[in-house]
Amino acid sequence: MYGLISRITAVKDRRDELAAILAGISEMPGCLSYIVALEDSDSRAIWVSEVWESAEAHSASLGTRAVQEAIEQGRPLIERFDQRIETKPTGGIGLT
Repeated sequence: MYGLISRITAVKDRRDELAAILAGISEMPGCLSYIVALEDSDSRAIWVSEVWESAEAHSASLGTRAVQEAIEQGRPLIERFDQRIETKPTGGIGLT
C-alpha cells in the first residue's frame, strides 16, 4: 500500500469551496481511502489523507478525467502546498 498525507493552504475565504472540490472527486481506481479534513487551528488549512493500492495507482489517478477536472477547478483556490508526506500504511479500521 501507498499513503500520502498533504496539508494545503487555501486562498483566503476559499477553503470550504476548495474542500468541497477535493471531497467531490469520485472516480479514482486503486484508491482505498481518501479523506479531506479541515484544520481547526488554521481557517485556511486542509489536510488530505490518502491510501492507495500502490504508488503507481496514485500516479495513474492523476491522469483521470475526474482528477484533472478537480485540479483545474481547485488550482486557483490553492495558495500553497505546505506538507506532503509519503507513508506505507500497514492497517487499521477501514483498511484490509
